[in-house]
Amino acid sequence: QVQLVESGGGLVQAGDSLRLSCAASGLTFGNYAMGWFRQAPGKEREFVAAISWGGSRTSYADSVKDRFTISRDNAKNTVYLQMNSLKPEDTAVYYCGAEQYPFRYTARSMAFHDEYGYWGQGTQVTVSS
Repeated sequence: QVQLVESGGGLVQAGDSLRLSCAASGLTFGNYAMGWFRQAPGKEREFVAAISWGGSRTSYADSVKDRFTISRDNAKNTVYLQMNSLKPEDTAVYYCGAEQYPFRYTARSMAFHDEYGYWGQGTQVTVSS
């Protein structure tokens, strides 16, 4: 049974930083591309960032490029999202997801919710102005 557990969310002020973590179990983590999405109240879930199974390729939404960094530690079965220079519009529940197929990654496909086979429960990030 695949489980993805996010942590690290919280309430911060604009300009602050947070690092989200997503711990995976029940799958051969190093074989799967991973991604982060977010969903604000009243809005659809949107792509934030993705990383290939080995970590050599990454992609970002334009809204977070140059502020957020996705990384992974395959030895720890964990993917991270370092978020710097946070803005109030970054407020959302952040979800990590695992690609539904092993050894599959394209920047274009990873931006689509349907590409993912597994999701975590989400972690709330609130940025006050």
